[in-house]
Amino acid sequence: MLSVGLTGGIGAGKSEVSRLLDTYGAVIVDADKIAREVVEPGTEGLAAVVAEFGEEVLAPDGTLDRPKLGSIVFGDPGKLKALNAIVHPLVGARSAELQRAAGEDAVVVHDVPLLTENALAPLYDLVVVVDASPATQLDRLVRLRGMDEDDARGRMAAQATREQRLAVADIVIDNDGPLEKLEPQVAEVWRRLRERAGGRA
Repeated sequence: MLSVGLTGGIGAGKSEVSRLLDTYGAVIVDADKIAREVVEPGTEGLAAVVAEFGEEVLAPDGTLDRPKLGSIVFGDPGKLKALNAIVHPLVGARSAELQRAAGEDAVVVHDVPLLTENALAPLYDLVVVVDASPATQLDRLVRLRGMDEDDARGRMAAQATREQRLAVADIVIDNDGPLEKLEPQVAEVWRRLRERAGGRA
């Protein structure tokens, strides 16, 4: 089994790379998706969040009111740290569980947006970084996602720098160009990952 960390800055195209790897046969462990699952109604995660932040973070239907919680923790490092202390261990445990369930010759790709920021690179056999220039990222966020430019710049600034991400990369996928240039690169990365997984089995 090969454990791969996949990351990239907002707007770099990590989700598209993850989607392609999934079609090739990778086992995708999506940290964002798991982070939502571990705080669904009835989970210990949601109970812990409510205990920490109060009933006001619940929507009328009993689900987590993400915008409300976001407004509480955004800009307050202490509260954000408290939230992460609840959610991160649950995400880590579920990710490990999904990895254990994969076959021994599987390539398990952990799709982790904040891999660099949280210093998670040592957890994986290798790290793949999807790279794009800040200008390309900004263009995609504004043009394709409809973000306000200031909001997009703020989101980018809150993440690791391009240099910090590249420093932890074992493999870099250049996604500065059009989509048709991305797929052949991902196919080649998949070939290398399969080869490496075969050597470890």
